[in-house]
Amino acid sequence: MDLDLRKLRYFTAVAQHEHFGRAARQLHIAQPVLSRQIRALEEELGCALLVRTTRSVRLTPAGRQLYEDAPGVLAAAQAATRRVHGAARTARLVVGFAPGLSVSPAVRAFTRTHPDIEIELLHLNWYEKGEALRDGRADVGFLRHPFDAEGIHTIPVGSEPKVVCLPTTHPLASRRRLTLAALDGETILDFQARRTATVEEKLELVAVGQGIALLPRSIARSYSRPDLVHRPVTDVPPTEICLAVLEARRDGHVNDFLTTAAHALAEHHA
Repeated sequence: MDLDLRKLRYFTAVAQHEHFGRAARQLHIAQPVLSRQIRALEEELGCALLVRTTRSVRLTPAGRQLYEDAPGVLAAAQAATRRVHGAARTARLVVGFAPGLSVSPAVRAFTRTHPDIEIELLHLNWYEKGEALRDGRADVGFLRHPFDAEGIHTIPVGSEPKVVCLPTTHPLASRRRLTLAALDGETILDFQARRTATVEEKLELVAVGQGIALLPRSIARSYSRPDLVHRPVTDVPPTEICLAVLEARRDGHVNDFLTTAAHALAEHHA
């Protein structure tokens, strides 16, 4: 006997509401139709699922078991449907990128030679760079070091200098460039000094005078604001930029994208 998913959804609604009328309204069907569908499900299963009274319904032991199992059955069916529809659609790659980085040169170059591949872009917060690859949200990452690269293959594509972000009223804001020695005594907002969830939060703390921030130049430019300035710090090592992918995902369109993106981004960051 095959379990009818539509009848199972109807049964779940009745069990949730313990009332045929309320369940029928939720399902947007007539109450007599709902009653017939539940009767048919009981006949197909060969057991009673509900004890009916004039005011409400309650579950039998068999009904309670089916109610417990129903969410998993319905979720599995929905997931299978999504996978089937996904396989029928044009192939897709999800490219995650770190704040301030522009992956558009790579995407444009790839779509010229692979117009049938759909590219979805995913903005990543600083704390989820490697995790987005591990949990499957992104197929490829355009990232900055450092991050937890265990099990991840990386392809260097360039580097960028770091700058210090200061309030426009800060005494050092008038200098054209700085060294680390000039920053002695300043509160630098890093992970140890103050954990922040977003770049915007960190820059807001800088703007109100709670510290200064060392950032990759592209972030400072992307999040520029009139009450902040950024100045080069000449003796800080540059930030390395890379493409990243799980070792297990280096196949098919992913490899094609990596090859094209590595060339396009290396030229862009030369």
